[in-house]
Amino acid sequence: MSDHILFFGGGQHLPGLIRARSEASGRPCRVSVLGRIEGLSKLGDPNDYDRIVLLRADDQLEEWLAAAMAIHEADPVTHIGAISEQSQEIAAEAGRKLGVHTYDAETVRVVNDKYAMRKRLAEAGVEAVPYAAVSGPADVLAFCESFGLPCIVKPRQSTASRGVGVVRSVDDAEAAFARAAAADETSGIVAEAYIPGAQYSVEAFSEGGEHVVLAITRKYSDPVSMVELGHVLPAPLDAASQEAIESHVRMVLDALGVEFGPTHTEIVLAEHQPRVIETHLRLGGDDIWQMITGATGVDVVDLLMRQCLGDQVLADLRAELAHPARTPRSEAIWFAGAPENGVLVDVLGVDGPHPPGVTVEASAASGRELHGLENSSSRLAKARAHAEDPAQALALAKEAIGGLRIVSRYPPEHLDLV
Repeated sequence: MSDHILFFGGGQHLPGLIRARSEASGRPCRVSVLGRIEGLSKLGDPNDYDRIVLLRADDQLEEWLAAAMAIHEADPVTHIGAISEQSQEIAAEAGRKLGVHTYDAETVRVVNDKYAMRKRLAEAGVEAVPYAAVSGPADVLAFCESFGLPCIVKPRQSTASRGVGVVRSVDDAEAAFARAAAADETSGIVAEAYIPGAQYSVEAFSEGGEHVVLAITRKYSDPVSMVELGHVLPAPLDAASQEAIESHVRMVLDALGVEFGPTHTEIVLAEHQPRVIETHLRLGGDDIWQMITGATGVDVVDLLMRQCLGDQVLADLRAELAHPARTPRSEAIWFAGAPENGVLVDVLGVDGPHPPGVTVEASAASGRELHGLENSSSRLAKARAHAEDPAQALALAKEAIGGLRIVSRYPPEHLDLV
């Protein structure tokens, strides 16, 4: 009997891609998805799956486990995967209930809780960035008095830069706390020291607790909202800085108990000392995993498929990265932000013309309400570019976004008609 992979969550097309890869490799597997109703549109073609079961986002864990058990009884599940942070805790519990190997529940909890992550890394002696749970603006001010300005305030559990704010003066504390609370009212809020320095993300793949770095990406964030504006890989780093970042990320993943699969770890390089912003048990977003394939030739989806089916993949991954015939190239992406208010009418210039190696795509439909750069979903378009070196790729992507024209209108309630 062939393998049956049950994926929890459907935020990307990866389950469908993995099924396609398995068929192309001569090892066809069945793929089921147990996800949330609002994620259906992001699954792509429903025919790519053997079954899709959707629940409401507010359904209790017991209902998710009952649905997983029903799928397992109808078609025994041999492997479990999870696409997003919101699904990993459920996947871990389902794996335990079904007797199928998957994420360790404690690792998922610590990785996805920014307060717990800081605590674990400090206890393991990996790094000690000041942090504290805060329950109101007064707590934020007390943290600033103890550790200085600026500081970061964010939900303990959130993604896509939702609710993240920088407190640069005491006057910012109330607004920063309100922003974090509005993004996540249930998990709590954490304040942590702001670490100045260049920001990077480290894409790694793990197996048996061993970690191989696929790529280091230089990332650029908005200084106010901390929403990511762009990425370029490989990051322009000297050999010593690259080794320091790779070594630190391996220690972080060890301390957090990461055993297998892809990870996306965000780092600040402060005076040649890497410090973690956060990490995730998944591929990097913002097209980073596609950019890795373009830059290195490593097919990350194939790695995922093979590991899901029980293969050992790190030896092949190392061989691919070291292949003498490989011709590395640089990849970059840049995003268009949004006006502070209004309603989107159109994004003009998406169809170009653009130079060779540049593609532009709008990511927002006409009629969207605009509220500035609140989170990653606020961005209106993206430009991908590849070139021989990072600086050239980044310049091409920025130039393409700079050539767009954002057309918006004010809704009637914003017009001051006299």
